[in-house]
Amino acid sequence: MNERGKSDSPVVPAKPPNKTSVAEVVEGRGLAKGNTASTTRPGHRAGSGVSNALDRVREIARTDKETRFTALLHHVDVRRLRAAYWAIRPQAAPGVDGQTWEAYGQDLEANLQDLHDRLHTGRYRASPSRRVYIPKADGRLRPLGIATLEDKIAQRAVVEVLNAIYEVDFLGFSYGFRPRRGPHHALDALAVGIERKKVNWVLDADIREFFTSLDHRWLAKFLEHRIADQRVLRLIRKWLSAGVIEDGAWTASAQGAPQGASASPLLANVYLHYVLDLWVQWWRRRYAHGDVIIVRFADDFVAGFEHQADAQRFLTDLRERLAKFGLELHPDKTRLIEFGRHAARRRAARGVGKPETFDFLGFTHLCGKTKTGRFWLRRITISKRMRAKLREVNDHLKRCRHRPIPVQGQWLRAVVQGHLAYYAVPGNTDAVAAFRTQVTRHWYKALRRRSQRTRINWTRMNRIATRWLPPARVKHPFPDMRFDARTRGRSPVR
Repeated sequence: MNERGKSDSPVVPAKPPNKTSVAEVVEGRGLAKGNTASTTRPGHRAGSGVSNALDRVREIARTDKETRFTALLHHVDVRRLRAAYWAIRPQAAPGVDGQTWEAYGQDLEANLQDLHDRLHTGRYRASPSRRVYIPKADGRLRPLGIATLEDKIAQRAVVEVLNAIYEVDFLGFSYGFRPRRGPHHALDALAVGIERKKVNWVLDADIREFFTSLDHRWLAKFLEHRIADQRVLRLIRKWLSAGVIEDGAWTASAQGAPQGASASPLLANVYLHYVLDLWVQWWRRRYAHGDVIIVRFADDFVAGFEHQADAQRFLTDLRERLAKFGLELHPDKTRLIEFGRHAARRRAARGVGKPETFDFLGFTHLCGKTKTGRFWLRRITISKRMRAKLREVNDHLKRCRHRPIPVQGQWLRAVVQGHLAYYAVPGNTDAVAAFRTQVTRHWYKALRRRSQRTRINWTRMNRIATRWLPPARVKHPFPDMRFDARTRGRSPVR
């Protein structure tokens, strides 16, 4: 594969080979044909007479991998802009202009019509993002770029149009920020891949500061493989070059995409599709001697290998590949470990202790066993994530402990329900139960400190907790059950 992402193999096999990722095999889609550096065919214009013009765009993108679309902006009409506005969370933070969702909606139709006219006549100007920082689980701060409301509306509408093209191009093992795909789908694919394929080594990889290192020139080249509508490309350049405002000072953005902007996730996926995904597919066919699986969620991905030699060569080649596009692996978050159904036995024979673990999408993955002795990929909540959330709960309770118990209870119920909705997977019951217990303890301390004459004891506290906090129960099926249901049942994904 060259730097433009073109695959050496022009033919897609009807039946994926044994080395193909489980995510691709079971998701029921073939491998995408190389489509990046060849001479492009004449562009298509989706007619406005069809019931849903994006369906035609999607079909053309699916059937002709070399098509460049010359007319896309007309799909960004007032109806699509209106849908984008209603999809924005009303409580979302405003951008540098201070425009709120509610204020914009007071004269919504006139505002949307004006935005539509400016987009289509070239008078639209992107505003700088407002820089804010949010704490990460490790104590560091993550920079976010808060776009103005009109930028959010325009970006959401354009992203919906572009998704019609790229959703048929993206590969099966890419899960981050895609319609009808989420973190648990990626976790399911990883679990099924490790348990069903011959995985003995795992590469846990993370690209260092990906969103701030994204090269605008390479991104433009990647987008031009499919997009020939200069008006759309010009809009994307405006969003990328608008810069950021921090403490009243404007800073230019020569590279990177503002993390938090509506268009950034799609642009990141396009970038990694050509830099990483197509290359991984090509590398697996050309160099791998055994099974290779990979699951990617945004810039965080995990690869599994049957042979250590394959894993070591892949890591070396991956570093070289990323360097060509201004990216590098995070040295502290990228590890190659022995992992899988044979890891515990082999490591015990060498006297080197239990298999190492790796973190992915909020879970620590361990080599476990079922009651019958069969290998089982266990997933438990990352401890530092749970500690950070409990600190947040405790701080909130200290500030709000004098509010009525029902008010506190409603907020804590939402917190615990949200935690269970994500972390209550099979094998993680102890961790989610511990989270609920610690929330109860923090609440108990907060209530007892409301008065020196408190009547709160543990008997009453347990009744309060039972009344307001949901029990710790498994909320998710086993990965193979849900994965097979999504891919081979009544509602298969493509």
